[in-house]
Amino acid sequence: MPELLPAGASQSAAAPLITIMHASVGSGHKAAAHAIADAVNYLKGRDGVPENAVVEVIDILDFGRIHFDGNKTAASFTGAGRPIYDIQWRYTLTGRVLWGGGTGWSKVMFPAFNEYIRAKQPVAVICTHITAANVAVGARMITGIEYPIICVPTDYEVEGWWPHKETDLFCVATEFMAETLRPRKVEAERIRITGIPVRHGFTEHVNREACRDVFQLPQDKQIVLIMAGASLPQPYVLFRAAIEQTIPYLRRLDSMHFVFLPGRDYEYAHKLKALFKGMKLGNVSVFDYVDDMATLMQSSDLAILKSGGLTVTECLCAELPMVLVGKSYGQEKANTTLLTSYGASMHATTPHELVSTLERLHNNPEALQALLTNARALRKPHAAQDIVRATMELVGIKRDREVHFVEFYWGEKPAHVR
Repeated sequence: MPELLPAGASQSAAAPLITIMHASVGSGHKAAAHAIADAVNYLKGRDGVPENAVVEVIDILDFGRIHFDGNKTAASFTGAGRPIYDIQWRYTLTGRVLWGGGTGWSKVMFPAFNEYIRAKQPVAVICTHITAANVAVGARMITGIEYPIICVPTDYEVEGWWPHKETDLFCVATEFMAETLRPRKVEAERIRITGIPVRHGFTEHVNREACRDVFQLPQDKQIVLIMAGASLPQPYVLFRAAIEQTIPYLRRLDSMHFVFLPGRDYEYAHKLKALFKGMKLGNVSVFDYVDDMATLMQSSDLAILKSGGLTVTECLCAELPMVLVGKSYGQEKANTTLLTSYGASMHATTPHELVSTLERLHNNPEALQALLTNARALRKPHAAQDIVRATMELVGIKRDREVHFVEFYWGEKPAHVR
């Protein structure tokens, strides 16, 4: 039976610290971490969250002995190396031999984080990236300081390198993911189906007409968002190439208005604006970086996008139908498979398929309602709050822990073969 920690056992008891860790490998893990942090602040004084709780969001890569740019490293898997990454993601530790966790990596690569734990003594550590989770496990073994580790995968499948045996709670998006974890000997009480956390704005209802006026968008057309940018352009090179091949066909989709969103890539935005001006294309707009994406998404009728875990979840929460574009790899392939199997999105692999899909939706707009209806099974707009509540249930419980330099173990037959 778990044993409660004695009063005053943690130096952080006066102002309990909840540490939320991500890794700057793409933007989704960080966005999820901040969504959970916002939920902690929102729940202070209720649902088990102390009024004086302190929340800290950190990037685990800042604590590494070797500093590198995680975003640029991730971008290297979006070019010629995509098939290799896909094979690694799909077939590493997905069968009987599985990863449990250990101290080895933490001792060698992340001694600074061990010191962080000694100094801060958090009451809980919530991880939205696999590296953060493994380093948190190692630090707990090395320091002997007790805290629950909550793992929050930000895609619609669970990688094999999550520290399965040492994670106190997995907060996952779907029952499908739970069925991946159970053969890895993660007990039912260590799995919670919460959904993927998104920022609070995606859960609010807006006045669509008023919001369209703010964004200077037409009221009498279907608004189609083309999400073609993020912090780095490299992951969007193939997506943009596919989209650009569809541009000559947009003119005939006259009941739709297309909004291109290049993110912070202002050079690409300038290129698009010049192109559309030269083509005299009237049913398109190009927006520079948008701060209030939640409102824009809730004011729109359709999104065309890559299958990143956080972005598709934001669409689900904003009740925005999706068309996923391009051949996806790794976790994005898992996302595409899951969403299309539910009928919660459409998928176009090639530019020709995308044009055909848009023509079908243009001529049969009622099909968008079918996508929304199917998506409700996956929509969990309060995931961040549910994760915080589940975390607080584990705070203050002492458990017997084993220490391993590395640990592999033998699992059961996988429920899903990738």
